Amino acid sequence: MTLPIRNVAIIAHVDHGKTTLVDALLKQSGIFREGEEVPTCVMDSNAIERERGITILAKNTAVKYKETLINIVDTPGHADFGGEVERVLGMVDGCILIVDANEGPMPQTRFVLKKALEKGLRPIVVVNKIDRPQADPYGAIDKVLDLFLELGADDDQCEFPYLFASGLSGYAKDKLDDEGKDMQPLFEAILRHVPPPVGDVNKLLQLQVTTLDYSDYLGRIIIGRIHNGTIKMGQQAALVKETGEIVKAKVTKLMGFEGLKRIELAEATAGNIVAVAGFADANIGETITCPDEPQALPLIKVDEPTLQMTFSVNDSPFSGQEGQFVTSRQLRDRLMRELETNVALRVEETDSPDKFLVSGRGELHLGILIENMRREGYEFQVSQPQVIYREVNGQPCEPFEFLVLDVPEDSVGGCIERLGQRKGEMQDMQVGGNGRTQLEFVIPARGLIGFRGEFMRLTRGEGIMNHSFLDYRPLSGEVELRRNGVLIAFEEGVSTFYAMKNAEDRGVFFITPGTKVYKGMIVGENNRPQDLDLNICKTKQLTNHRASSGEELVQLQAPVEMSLERALEYIGSDELVEVTPKSIRLRKMAKKLAKR
Repeated sequence: MTLPIRNVAIIAHVDHGKTTLVDALLKQSGIFREGEEVPTCVMDSNAIERERGITILAKNTAVKYKETLINIVDTPGHADFGGEVERVLGMVDGCILIVDANEGPMPQTRFVLKKALEKGLRPIVVVNKIDRPQADPYGAIDKVLDLFLELGADDDQCEFPYLFASGLSGYAKDKLDDEGKDMQPLFEAILRHVPPPVGDVNKLLQLQVTTLDYSDYLGRIIIGRIHNGTIKMGQQAALVKETGEIVKAKVTKLMGFEGLKRIELAEATAGNIVAVAGFADANIGETITCPDEPQALPLIKVDEPTLQMTFSVNDSPFSGQEGQFVTSRQLRDRLMRELETNVALRVEETDSPDKFLVSGRGELHLGILIENMRREGYEFQVSQPQVIYREVNGQPCEPFEFLVLDVPEDSVGGCIERLGQRKGEMQDMQVGGNGRTQLEFVIPARGLIGFRGEFMRLTRGEGIMNHSFLDYRPLSGEVELRRNGVLIAFEEGVSTFYAMKNAEDRGVFFITPGTKVYKGMIVGENNRPQDLDLNICKTKQLTNHRASSGEELVQLQAPVEMSLERALEYIGSDELVEVTPKSIRLRKMAKKLAKR
């Protein structure tokens, strides 16, 4: 006997407690043994996800509640990973929208919710973090309703059910005055408001590929929902490719989900979400169907990338010293492998065999790829991110972003001024009662390149910045991206305290004494608009006279640490970021150095 099924996605803005809420659902569903050690953020399996506290990859789990199998899909909250969200929403029949009781819906809530409403899903709204100070649960619900109306939700969708919850404390409740005990009210709401999957067991098999995985033992594993029919272990099936080509293969392994584990199945029927091995050539959006009468489902459409950068073989004087994979063939193979699972990414070959044009959904999307590659042992260099222009109705257009800033009151003027110079148009301004102000802007995507570091300086690290892709609009003219010149190493060697102390009044450094440098490497930012060459390997001439001040403790000002994201935002059009497993260096392009 097959259990009744509910397929539900959990969507939210980044950092609104989505993964923590899933933790609470898993713990209370009884999938863990008594006494079993349960990690926090169990669904964030990727090392970078755990470090940054964000969900990057969509993942599914399944729990049983009152003899009903509930498939839960945890989706990324960041708009840069919208490609993940768009695919998985096709697998589910309902969604849980989580909003922070204090912040209400944020830009990326809008992005993901828009996709869910377009698919006709009726969300269950969960107002999370109600136990925090300054929480305004009913205010958050009013904001959600305003957002639903703004996004064109129908009457049924606007009559959304809502609950109040604290994922960290592990409870949900129907009314704010109720006592919060456990997550049972949320389980009940899923059974009540999420419709069972539609699909006919008696029709021919149709399974759409929505996620790809890989196993050293099984090869490519496809994950998707069975829309119609039944799939059995060992059966012959056909894969309908994007081109219309039909490839026949055998189901070598069929798996379902139970908690965090995959369990082997003999067969699965319409409505189930399953993992299937045996189709080495399958790609996202393609259909596995009956070989005798193949019937394909409509392909999944994913929004196009908005940002691109050049990945190239490292040609700096230090190339090949720290990386395990350094050749153009290895770089190309790794990028092509990424395309198999990362649907929002595009890779194009260029005139040069050592350079590849990589396009993605934003700086974070591309930054995560670069970080993963360097951890795997790859060494390469990347150029400044550039926006992708497009022609719409014969007119050149560029991508625009919807930007929300949460800043201290004394930083409001500075932020408005800088965003005005970057062609940002303010849409709304709301002054909070806690000394903070929320600003909303529409701004060209290129106006945001390099803004985050400047924003942190303007708000002294207290500002919160969120943005999501809005649409393509006509070109907005020249954007003023002001940045000082850079300090460039004059020769190859090791930086010395003596040389850096003497040049300290020239600007701020990105390195410390004892760092190996080469000619053309960027070691700091100049105080002036021009670039400046420095000899930072110069050593003090030793004499046999002892200076009276020799015993004094002299210190350098702390260097600016260049993380990968900060480096990508910082570099100019004639500069590169050199990425190795051990180092992140900034440098001038070789051809620019030759002209100097």
